[in-house]
Amino acid sequence: MRTKISSIHFKAPDSLKAFAESEVQRLLKFSDEIINCEVELSYQREQKRAHVHISVNHSILNASEVTDDFQKSIVGAVDKLEEQLKRLKGRIQSKRVPE
Repeated sequence: MRTKISSIHFKAPDSLKAFAESEVQRLLKFSDEIINCEVELSYQREQKRAHVHISVNHSILNASEVTDDFQKSIVGAVDKLEEQLKRLKGRIQSKRVPE
């Protein structure tokens, strides 16, 4: 899985980038078919936002979280993507009809 981490209007420290990378790696437990992942970090005043895009098979999944801390935002967005991946996997398995 290719991972791209970008910060908008600020320079993210390497420790924050490493944290985001490790959190995104958690998604590989739910699907081995993740092609690439983009993490965008931005902030306005006291609100820190993490937006994560992943490409799986022929689908693109997105999740966003806004909190007062970047780490909480990243964890929240990845948790939302976990749920989306579980639903996607369930839909794919339900469409497969045994013959």
